[in-house]
Amino acid sequence: MAASSTCAKVVSKPRPSRLTTHGAKSDTVAVIVAGGIGERFGYPDGKQFISVCGLPLMSWSILAFDHAPSVAHIVIACSDEKRAAVQEGVLGKLVLHKPVHFATSGATRQESVYNALQVVPAGYDFVSVHDAVRPLIEVETIEQVIGTVRKSPKIAGAILAHRATDTLKRVDGATIVDTPDRSTFWAAQTPQVFKTRTLLEAHEVARQEGYQGTDDSSLVERLGLTVLCVESQRENVKVTYPSDLAIVEATLSRRLVEGATGSGAVE
Repeated sequence: MAASSTCAKVVSKPRPSRLTTHGAKSDTVAVIVAGGIGERFGYPDGKQFISVCGLPLMSWSILAFDHAPSVAHIVIACSDEKRAAVQEGVLGKLVLHKPVHFATSGATRQESVYNALQVVPAGYDFVSVHDAVRPLIEVETIEQVIGTVRKSPKIAGAILAHRATDTLKRVDGATIVDTPDRSTFWAAQTPQVFKTRTLLEAHEVARQEGYQGTDDSSLVERLGLTVLCVESQRENVKVTYPSDLAIVEATLSRRLVEGATGSGAVE
Protein backbone atom coordinates (compact mmCIF):
# COMPACT_ATOMS: atom_id res chain seq x y z
CA MET A 1 0.00 0.00 0.00
CA ALA A 2 1.26 3.44 -0.86
CA ALA A 3 0.79 4.59 2.70
CA SER A 4 3.42 2.22 4.08
CA SER A 5 6.41 4.54 3.73
CA THR A 6 4.60 7.29 5.60
CA CYS A 7 3.34 4.93 8.26
CA ALA A 8 6.91 3.83 8.89
CA LYS A 9 7.47 7.16 10.63
CA VAL A 10 5.54 5.91 13.67
CA VAL A 11 7.78 5.45 16.67
CA SER A 12 7.44 3.14 19.66
CA LYS A 13 7.90 5.97 22.16
CA PRO A 14 5.29 8.60 21.32
CA ARG A 15 5.75 12.04 22.71
CA PRO A 16 2.98 13.50 24.88
CA SER A 17 0.17 15.21 22.97
CA ARG A 18 0.54 18.93 22.36
CA LEU A 19 -3.16 19.38 23.15
CA THR A 20 -3.84 21.85 25.92
CA THR A 21 -7.29 21.62 27.50
CA HIS A 22 -7.77 24.50 29.86
CA GLY A 23 -9.52 23.55 33.09
CA ALA A 24 -9.57 19.83 32.26
CA LYS A 25 -9.67 17.55 35.26
CA SER A 26 -8.45 13.96 35.24
CA ASP A 27 -11.83 12.70 36.40
CA THR A 28 -12.50 10.01 33.80
CA VAL A 29 -11.63 6.34 33.38
CA ALA A 30 -11.45 5.04 29.82
CA VAL A 31 -12.79 1.55 29.14
CA ILE A 32 -11.48 0.12 25.88
CA VAL A 33 -13.43 -2.91 24.70
CA ALA A 34 -11.11 -5.34 22.94
CA GLY A 35 -12.86 -8.67 23.38
CA GLY A 36 -14.09 -9.15 19.82
CA ILE A 37 -12.96 -12.14 17.78
CA GLY A 38 -13.53 -10.55 14.38
CA GLU A 39 -15.58 -13.29 12.73
CA ARG A 40 -16.61 -11.01 9.85
CA PHE A 41 -13.02 -9.89 9.43
CA GLY A 42 -11.53 -13.35 9.00
CA TYR A 43 -8.44 -12.72 11.15
CA PRO A 44 -8.08 -15.56 13.72
CA ASP A 45 -6.05 -13.58 16.27
CA GLY A 46 -8.56 -10.72 16.34
CA LYS A 47 -8.55 -7.65 14.13
CA GLN A 48 -7.42 -5.49 17.07
CA PHE A 49 -3.94 -7.02 16.65
CA ILE A 50 -3.50 -6.34 12.93
CA SER A 51 -0.55 -4.03 12.27
CA VAL A 52 -1.55 -0.63 10.94
CA CYS A 53 1.07 2.06 10.44
CA GLY A 54 3.61 0.15 12.48
CA LEU A 55 1.44 -0.62 15.51
CA PRO A 56 -1.34 -3.08 16.36
CA LEU A 57 -4.71 -1.58 15.43
CA MET A 58 -5.92 -1.12 19.01
CA SER A 59 -2.75 0.81 19.90
CA TRP A 60 -4.12 3.93 18.25
CA SER A 61 -7.19 3.96 20.48
CA ILE A 62 -5.07 3.39 23.58
CA LEU A 63 -2.68 6.19 22.63
CA ALA A 64 -5.49 8.68 22.10
CA PHE A 65 -6.99 8.04 25.53
CA ASP A 66 -3.56 8.00 27.15
CA HIS A 67 -2.98 11.52 25.86
CA ALA A 68 -6.42 12.85 26.77
CA PRO A 69 -5.98 15.21 29.76
CA SER A 70 -9.32 14.21 31.30
CA VAL A 71 -8.43 10.51 31.42
CA ALA A 72 -6.76 9.23 34.59
CA HIS A 73 -6.84 5.46 34.06
CA ILE A 74 -7.39 3.01 31.21
CA VAL A 75 -9.21 -0.32 31.58
CA ILE A 76 -8.84 -2.83 28.74
CA ALA A 77 -11.48 -5.54 28.46
CA CYS A 78 -10.06 -8.55 26.64
CA SER A 79 -10.14 -12.32 26.96
CA ASP A 80 -7.82 -13.96 29.46
CA GLU A 81 -6.27 -15.86 26.55
CA LYS A 82 -5.37 -12.60 24.79
CA ARG A 83 -4.16 -10.68 27.84
CA ALA A 84 -0.51 -11.66 27.36
CA ALA A 85 -0.73 -10.68 23.69
CA VAL A 86 -2.08 -7.26 24.67
CA GLN A 87 0.53 -6.77 27.39
CA GLU A 88 3.49 -7.82 25.26
CA GLY A 89 2.42 -7.22 21.68
CA VAL A 90 0.53 -3.96 22.22
CA LEU A 91 1.43 -2.24 25.49
CA GLY A 92 5.01 -3.47 25.20
CA LYS A 93 5.43 -1.30 22.10
CA LEU A 94 4.10 1.86 23.73
CA VAL A 95 5.24 4.27 26.40
CA LEU A 96 2.07 5.23 28.25
CA HIS A 97 1.47 7.87 30.88
CA LYS A 98 -1.68 6.45 32.49
CA PRO A 99 -2.09 3.27 34.58
CA VAL A 100 -3.60 0.39 32.62
CA HIS A 101 -5.89 -2.21 34.21
CA PHE A 102 -7.39 -5.37 32.75
CA ALA A 103 -10.87 -6.85 32.88
CA THR A 104 -11.96 -10.19 31.47
CA SER A 105 -14.21 -9.84 28.45
CA GLY A 106 -17.55 -11.65 28.46
CA ALA A 107 -19.66 -13.53 25.96
CA THR A 108 -21.15 -10.23 24.76
CA ARG A 109 -19.90 -6.68 24.49
CA GLN A 110 -22.36 -5.67 27.20
CA GLU A 111 -20.93 -8.26 29.57
CA SER A 112 -17.40 -7.09 28.76
CA VAL A 113 -18.25 -3.51 29.70
CA TYR A 114 -19.96 -4.68 32.90
CA ASN A 115 -16.84 -6.63 33.87
CA ALA A 116 -14.69 -3.58 33.12
CA LEU A 117 -16.85 -1.42 35.37
CA GLN A 118 -15.98 -3.73 38.26
CA VAL A 119 -12.32 -2.85 37.72
CA VAL A 120 -12.76 0.92 37.36
CA PRO A 121 -10.87 2.58 40.26
CA ALA A 122 -13.07 4.30 42.82
CA GLY A 123 -13.42 8.07 43.00
CA TYR A 124 -13.73 8.98 39.32
CA ASP A 125 -16.80 10.82 38.10
CA PHE A 126 -17.03 9.59 34.53
CA VAL A 127 -16.44 6.51 32.41
CA SER A 128 -15.69 6.71 28.69
CA VAL A 129 -16.40 3.48 26.78
CA HIS A 130 -14.68 3.05 23.43
CA ASP A 131 -14.32 0.31 20.82
CA ALA A 132 -10.70 -0.78 20.48
CA VAL A 133 -11.22 -1.05 16.73
CA ARG A 134 -12.10 2.62 16.24
CA PRO A 135 -8.45 3.69 15.86
CA LEU A 136 -9.10 7.11 14.32
CA ILE A 137 -10.50 8.71 17.46
CA GLU A 138 -8.66 11.92 18.37
CA VAL A 139 -7.83 13.52 21.70
CA GLU A 140 -9.83 16.65 20.94
CA THR A 141 -12.94 14.58 20.26
CA ILE A 142 -12.52 12.56 23.45
CA GLU A 143 -12.28 15.78 25.43
CA GLN A 144 -15.33 17.21 23.67
CA VAL A 145 -17.55 14.28 24.64
CA ILE A 146 -16.28 14.18 28.23
CA GLY A 147 -16.66 17.95 28.51
CA THR A 148 -20.27 17.76 27.35
CA VAL A 149 -21.16 15.51 30.28
CA ARG A 150 -19.01 17.40 32.77
CA LYS A 151 -20.59 20.78 32.08
CA SER A 152 -24.18 19.49 31.98
CA PRO A 153 -25.08 18.08 35.42
CA LYS A 154 -28.66 17.33 34.38
CA ILE A 155 -27.67 14.79 31.73
CA ALA A 156 -26.52 11.22 32.32
CA GLY A 157 -24.12 10.98 29.41
CA ALA A 158 -23.11 11.87 25.89
CA ILE A 159 -22.14 9.80 22.89
CA LEU A 160 -20.26 10.46 19.69
CA ALA A 161 -22.59 10.08 16.70
CA HIS A 162 -23.15 11.33 13.18
CA ARG A 163 -26.33 12.33 11.40
CA ALA A 164 -27.88 9.78 9.06
CA THR A 165 -27.28 10.79 5.45
CA ASP A 166 -28.65 7.74 3.63
CA THR A 167 -32.38 7.20 3.22
CA LEU A 168 -33.51 4.66 5.82
CA LYS A 169 -36.00 1.85 5.20
CA ARG A 170 -37.87 -0.17 7.81
CA VAL A 171 -38.19 -3.70 6.45
CA ASP A 172 -39.89 -6.99 7.22
CA GLY A 173 -37.72 -9.67 5.70
CA ALA A 174 -36.86 -8.01 2.40
CA THR A 175 -40.11 -6.08 2.12
CA ILE A 176 -40.07 -2.33 2.79
CA VAL A 177 -42.58 -1.38 5.47
CA ASP A 178 -42.00 2.37 5.56
CA THR A 179 -39.45 5.14 5.11
CA PRO A 180 -38.83 7.04 8.36
CA ASP A 181 -37.72 10.66 8.44
CA ARG A 182 -33.94 10.39 8.47
CA SER A 183 -33.55 13.89 9.94
CA THR A 184 -34.31 12.41 13.36
CA PHE A 185 -31.78 9.57 13.08
CA TRP A 186 -28.14 9.56 14.14
CA ALA A 187 -25.66 6.67 13.90
CA ALA A 188 -24.11 5.97 17.30
CA GLN A 189 -20.34 5.61 17.65
CA THR A 190 -17.87 5.65 20.52
CA PRO A 191 -16.63 7.04 22.82
CA GLN A 192 -19.75 7.04 24.95
CA VAL A 193 -19.29 8.89 28.24
CA PHE A 194 -21.47 8.56 31.33
CA LYS A 195 -21.48 9.33 35.00
CA THR A 196 -19.80 6.31 36.57
CA ARG A 197 -22.55 5.43 39.03
CA THR A 198 -25.23 5.87 36.40
CA LEU A 199 -23.59 3.53 33.90
CA LEU A 200 -23.03 0.88 36.57
CA GLU A 201 -26.67 1.12 37.65
CA ALA A 202 -27.82 0.85 34.03
CA HIS A 203 -25.80 -2.31 33.53
CA GLU A 204 -27.01 -3.85 36.76
CA VAL A 205 -30.66 -3.17 35.87
CA ALA A 206 -30.15 -4.64 32.40
CA ARG A 207 -28.62 -7.78 33.89
CA GLN A 208 -31.48 -8.18 36.34
CA GLU A 209 -34.07 -7.77 33.59
CA GLY A 210 -32.25 -9.85 30.98
CA TYR A 211 -31.99 -6.94 28.56
CA GLN A 212 -29.31 -6.96 25.86
CA GLY A 213 -28.60 -3.62 24.23
CA THR A 214 -26.42 -2.82 21.26
CA ASP A 215 -24.56 -0.03 23.05
CA ASP A 216 -24.17 1.44 26.52
CA SER A 217 -26.37 4.42 25.78
CA SER A 218 -29.38 2.16 25.23
CA LEU A 219 -29.01 0.83 28.78
CA VAL A 220 -28.91 4.32 30.25
CA GLU A 221 -31.85 5.45 28.11
CA ARG A 222 -33.95 2.64 29.61
CA LEU A 223 -33.64 4.35 32.99
CA GLY A 224 -35.43 7.39 31.56
CA LEU A 225 -32.28 9.51 31.69
CA THR A 226 -31.02 12.06 29.16
CA VAL A 227 -28.12 11.25 26.84
CA LEU A 228 -26.86 13.82 24.33
CA CYS A 229 -25.27 13.32 20.92
CA VAL A 230 -21.98 15.01 20.07
CA GLU A 231 -21.58 15.21 16.30
CA SER A 232 -18.61 13.27 14.98
CA GLN A 233 -16.59 13.28 11.81
CA ARG A 234 -17.19 10.46 9.36
CA GLU A 235 -13.63 9.16 9.62
CA ASN A 236 -14.20 7.70 13.11
CA VAL A 237 -14.67 4.35 11.38
CA LYS A 238 -15.13 1.06 13.21
CA VAL A 239 -12.95 -1.54 11.52
CA THR A 240 -15.34 -4.35 10.62
CA TYR A 241 -14.27 -5.53 7.17
CA PRO A 242 -10.81 -5.79 5.54
CA SER A 243 -11.67 -2.89 3.24
CA ASP A 244 -11.96 -0.63 6.31
CA LEU A 245 -8.22 -0.95 6.86
CA ALA A 246 -7.51 1.03 3.70
CA ILE A 247 -9.51 3.95 5.10
CA VAL A 248 -7.73 3.74 8.45
CA GLU A 249 -4.25 3.52 6.99
CA ALA A 250 -4.86 6.34 4.53
CA THR A 251 -6.21 8.59 7.29
CA LEU A 252 -3.37 7.81 9.69
CA SER A 253 -0.87 8.40 6.89
CA ARG A 254 -2.38 11.80 6.19
CA ARG A 255 -2.26 12.71 9.87
CA LEU A 256 1.35 11.60 10.09
CA VAL A 257 2.22 13.83 7.15
CA GLU A 258 0.41 16.69 8.85
CA GLY A 259 2.25 15.89 12.08
CA ALA A 260 -0.81 15.29 14.23
CA THR A 261 -2.39 11.90 14.87
CA GLY A 262 -4.41 12.92 17.90
CA SER A 263 -2.19 10.66 19.98
CA GLY A 264 1.13 12.36 19.41
CA ALA A 265 2.64 9.11 18.18
CA VAL A 266 4.75 10.59 15.42
CA GLU A 267 8.24 11.90 15.10
